[in-house]
Amino acid sequence: MKNQFLLDPNITYLNHGSFGACPKPLFKAYQKYQEELEFNAVQFIINKLPVYFEEARKALGDFVGCDKDDLVFFPNPTHAINLVVKNFDFSEGDEILGTELEYGACDRTWQHYAALKGAKYIRQHINLPIQSKAQILEDFWKGYSDKTKAIFISHMTSATALLLPVKEIIKEAKNRNLITIIDGAHIPGHFKLDIDALDPDYYIGACHKWMNGPKGSSFIYTRKELQNDLNPLVVSWGYEAEFPSHSQYLDYHQMQGTRDSSAFCVIPEVIAYFKEHNWWEKVDAAKQLILDNYQDLCDIVGTKPVCPVSPVFLGQMCSIPIPKDYKDPMKLKDRLYDEFKIEIPVSVSNEDYFIRLSTQVYVLQKDIDQLKGALKSIFKKVN
Repeated sequence: MKNQFLLDPNITYLNHGSFGACPKPLFKAYQKYQEELEFNAVQFIINKLPVYFEEARKALGDFVGCDKDDLVFFPNPTHAINLVVKNFDFSEGDEILGTELEYGACDRTWQHYAALKGAKYIRQHINLPIQSKAQILEDFWKGYSDKTKAIFISHMTSATALLLPVKEIIKEAKNRNLITIIDGAHIPGHFKLDIDALDPDYYIGACHKWMNGPKGSSFIYTRKELQNDLNPLVVSWGYEAEFPSHSQYLDYHQMQGTRDSSAFCVIPEVIAYFKEHNWWEKVDAAKQLILDNYQDLCDIVGTKPVCPVSPVFLGQMCSIPIPKDYKDPMKLKDRLYDEFKIEIPVSVSNEDYFIRLSTQVYVLQKDIDQLKGALKSIFKKVN
């Protein structure tokens, strides 16, 4: 499938999880909307864009399992999470329960707005390596107190690439009358998603990662009862709109004036591409590559997997811990690129460093073998 993508053929690309990659037909569709915008911006923005947004929300709602009118588009998940956090009803002493495994930009967002109101963002410790779902749940709920007002957790973590038991966490959070905010940036297109079945209060996802959409296409789902509580991050034409739609939620956050919304318009084509190429079958094969290679990669480096090598905790990514005595692990990314032409990230979670492998459908066993050879060369010299 690699020839379907606009990727440098001279690079072994093992970093789909960071920014995604867009297949050529979808990128052409993206450019088609951009050209349409330039051809007649007035007609596009005023008359056509509301129709395109409606079509895109309908297609996306069917794909992720929710009502189209519960979805609003944002350029990235961090932007969408800022909408929730900035509007959150903090009181002094309130606590928001998260984990130490959350995405750094989201940690910063919670810490900033909580501090303004005298609240606390709790980054609860989760013991690694993971032993079981029960262990994750036990570790997580140790952070709960009578001051906890909401939970914020990744459906799949960024640095450690762990699939967390979000369904069970949401259920227990509801038993404790807590607001549930889920960062699902890595889920759409990576796992089959049914937001209504999960039943969160807020769910944030990306269309430009595992769905392969153009960069800058993400979304937020908001439970209907909470939608009118969200003031826009930018007050624009949708606020007290002259011609309001049936939804204040859509007006406030979609009607933002002049911007290039082409990436959102492509979403129906993105989902059609999924169906045309039997994508879920290819995803299953890509996930199997992780299960087949994770232990070997850790053995080469001299560490252990961060979880049981099982589809309970893993998808199309895995994180290989870097030995603690390896000097300057952040330079390892550049070395793999410069010496071996491998694009792969080195991530950090707390004081632990990881090489994070992504296996989108264009990744083959020979690509992982190339990574294994590079790691053998580097870590043999270290040892």
